[in-house]
Amino acid sequence: QVHLAESGGGLVQPGESLRLSCTASGRNFIIYNMSWYRQAPGKQRELVAIITPTDIVDYGDSVKGRFTISRDNAKNMVYLQMNNLKPDDTATYFCYVMGGYWGQGIQVTVSS
Repeated sequence: QVHLAESGGGLVQPGESLRLSCTASGRNFIIYNMSWYRQAPGKQRELVAIITPTDIVDYGDSVKGRFTISRDNAKNMVYLQMNNLKPDDTATYFCYVMGGYWGQGIQVTVSS
């Protein structure tokens, strides 16, 4: 059974950094795209970043230049390094693997 688990969220001040991790189990995800999405209260879920099996990446416009997605295929993990965080980055962040697999989500709050 496929399971995704996010970690690394929390409360930070504007300008600070966080690194989210997602551990995938139940399947070898090496051939799949892996992504991070986020959803703020009252807003639609939006794509934050995506990485292909060959490390091609793309980002949502609001995070370009601040966030970096990476993956470790040997560990079945995907990461999201978030720098220069802003209050608008406050949301629940979800790990997603192509094929319809979602993590349970983790809260990131950026506030002074």
